[in-house]
Parts: sequence; structure tokens; C-alpha cells
Amino acid sequence: MKVLIVGAGPAGIFTALELIAQKSDAEITIVEQGNAIDRRACPKAKTGKCMNCKPYCHITTGFSGAGAFSDGKLSLSEEVGGDLPELAGYQTVRELIGYTDKMYLSFGADPHVEGLNNDEAVKEIRRNAIKAGLKLVDCPIRHLGTENAHKLYYKIQKYLLENGVTILFNTTCVDLTFDGDVCTGGLFVPSVGGEKFTLNADKVVVATGRKGADWLDEQCRAHGIDHEAGVVDIGVRVEVRNEIMEKVNNVLYESKLIGYPLPFCNKVRTFCQNPGGFVAQENYDNNLAVVNGHSFKNIKSDNTNLAILCSHKFTHPFNQPIEYARKVGELTNMLGDGHIMVQRFGDILQGKRTWQDELQRSNIVPTLPDAVAGDITSAMPYRTMVSIIEFIKAMDVVVPGFAGDETLLYSPEIKFYSNRVKLGKDFATSKKNLYCLGDSSGWTRGLMMSSVMGVMMARNLCNNNKD
Repeated sequence: MKVLIVGAGPAGIFTALELIAQKSDAEITIVEQGNAIDRRACPKAKTGKCMNCKPYCHITTGFSGAGAFSDGKLSLSEEVGGDLPELAGYQTVRELIGYTDKMYLSFGADPHVEGLNNDEAVKEIRRNAIKAGLKLVDCPIRHLGTENAHKLYYKIQKYLLENGVTILFNTTCVDLTFDGDVCTGGLFVPSVGGEKFTLNADKVVVATGRKGADWLDEQCRAHGIDHEAGVVDIGVRVEVRNEIMEKVNNVLYESKLIGYPLPFCNKVRTFCQNPGGFVAQENYDNNLAVVNGHSFKNIKSDNTNLAILCSHKFTHPFNQPIEYARKVGELTNMLGDGHIMVQRFGDILQGKRTWQDELQRSNIVPTLPDAVAGDITSAMPYRTMVSIIEFIKAMDVVVPGFAGDETLLYSPEIKFYSNRVKLGKDFATSKKNLYCLGDSSGWTRGLMMSSVMGVMMARNLCNNNKD
């Protein structure tokens, strides 16, 4: 059985790992647009500013995907990380989180788990959340750390190569190939230029991550793969002093809070909290700059950052949520002259822009030094901005000081997983021999759930091959 995996993010990686663990006879080829993990390097650490690397951003592209440069948090709960439990069953996903977590540990993940054994303190945070009209999801976290994630994924990359997996780096899939309704492989081209070539396989697994979500959306439209417009998350990354978040950081490490603030009642949630972390920039295709957050194990800042995301579910006739989110990001980039924009919360409430000299006088020193002070409300949709403002005010009940005048909001933070591919329980698409996994499929969000989906994919392939 020839298995072709498009994308070397967590979903694709763990598909290959589990195929090996199951002692399958699969001939595995992984094709990745970016570099090997040991050749991925962002020049911003030396230059102090984003260099808009071509042909792709090293933070979002390469072995392990954006996970290599993220803070590397493994959420150990089936309640966090997307809608995979709705597709595969809560009990099944719960059990496989434990199994997948052991795989991470075997490659050197930190055995310490954050957010355990603080029951009374968690109860107090939950009481305040209820008072504010928010729901607290307390989820145990295994924190890899950005620098340790590199080491861990390098071990995995080496293991895959030693066990006969072929990995083609710096190679882009430009199209999937079909014989009628049967997917036969893909059409590829070297990322730095060269002749196109075709790879054929018995089973094709697309796992292109958030970076490849819009490409997969285009493939669905071009080849008639059943899909639907899913939820698109648009928001900001908030940065405050560690002193403000100290209690929540110590008790939970990451506070996952969900609310439906008036007047629109859109779902708004916190995501990717980084105690002592750093705000970071990621670049997507067409020079779109979006904001994210990193957290190292051994290097700490004076600040904590986290995303606040507002979910939008569009209805008929609109069916291009990814393009909608991209336009919001492009408008924000335009106002920031190609940079991430930052604004103080107090200035937003006063209806004024933030000036650079005002940031320099603040208690909070921005950890993204090349962010441009300005007015993010000039680009953010009204519905989104109002929902975020009301959510921040509610957060202030849980974390006093969170809605302070000096609290920083960076924009845009966008999560590109809004195209949802219609899948069967074995993750099969409407086209034979074609499967979709991870964040690009619209069913997962984050490292752990994507990895779990990869493990399940491998087991499905093994079971189907036996049949």
C-alpha cells in the first residue's frame, strides 16, 4: 500500500508514526512545502524585524508546521482543540489523547503537566468566571516550549527517516490528481523552482494545516470534494504584565474562557495563553502578516499574551469565510504599512489611536518591537470589535486589571480553518482514496487534536487494508 501524505505537520507526522507502530506494510511518502526542522530558522532573532522570507515563512512552513515555532502546548482534554470528538466519539478521542501523549513523552516531552492539583484555586476562578457570564474550561497542559519543540520534532523527523519514510522537503503540491472520482496522487513542483512531477499512491492523505487551508478550499471547489463553510475566527492578541495574570498562570497555566457577549452573542474565547511569553509575527501567502504568541521554557518576558477570538458562522449565500478573514487581515496590514498593529485598550475606549511615544511611557513594554502603534478599530469589523471589547470587560471580573487602559491589543489574529471538509468516520472524503486531516480539514485546532487525528488515520488505513 502506497500512502502519500501532503504536509508534514502534526497530523501527517503522527499518521506516519502510527503506521510504523502498527507494523504496516505501507510505503510512506511525506511531501512538505518547507524545510527540514533542522534547517528552519527565522532571521528576525538577528535582524529585529520581519524579513518577509521567500518563497515561504519559516515560522509557518516546514517539518512540524507552525507547531515548531509555537509555544508547544499539548492540551490533554477532549473538550479542547476542535470538533474531532463529534466525528470520532468522545470516549475514543479521550483514550487516544492518552496514547498520543505517551508518544510525545517517548520523544522527550516534559513529563510535568500544568494545571493539576489546584482544585480550590480553580473553583475560585470558575466562580468569578460564572459571575462574569463566562465558562471556564480547565484543561491540563503539557508545555513543550518553543525551543524544546524543535528538539522533539527533530527526533521524530530522524526516527521517520530511519524507519524508511521518504520525506520530500521544499516541494509544493499544486494540484491533486484524479481518475474519475478516485484520487490517484498529486502534482508537485519544487518550492524554489523546477519541473513539475506527479506522485501516485493508493491512499492520499491531505494534512496541510492552517497554512494550507485556503489551498485545500480551492481543491475542494476545483474537484467537487464535498465541503461546507465552517466557522472563521478573527480577533486580537492581548498582552498584559505577568503580575496581572499571575494567579491564573500559576493555577491553570492557560485559562480557556468562553463567552457570548451582548449584543451579538457571537462565541468569543481565549486561546494560546503564553505566561512570560512573546508576541510573534507569522507570514502567510500574498504577504499577509498575522500575529501569534510563543512561550519558551527557559527564556521569559515580563508579559503574558493570549488570543481573544470571535467566531463567525456565515449563512447562505456567502461561502468564502477564509477570503473574508484574509480581507480583514489585509486591511489591517495596509493601515500598519505591512506590519502588525498594536493599540492600547484605553485608547480604543476613548476612540483615539495609539501613538508610539505613548507605548514607550507605559508599564507594558511590547514584546513585538516592530509592531506599529495605530488604530486597529479602523480595520476590524464592528461586530467583531464590539464582541471583543465586551469580552475583555468580562475578563476583568476573572482577572482584575485585564481591562486596564495600558492593556495591549495586537491585530490581526486569524485562524484559517474555516473550510470544513465533509468526512466519514474513517476521515474519507467524497472522493475515493482521499482523506483529510488536521486544522486544514476544519475538524481540529492545535497540536494534540491534529496528532490524535493522525493516529486514528493510520489505524483506519491499516484496518481498511486488512479488509
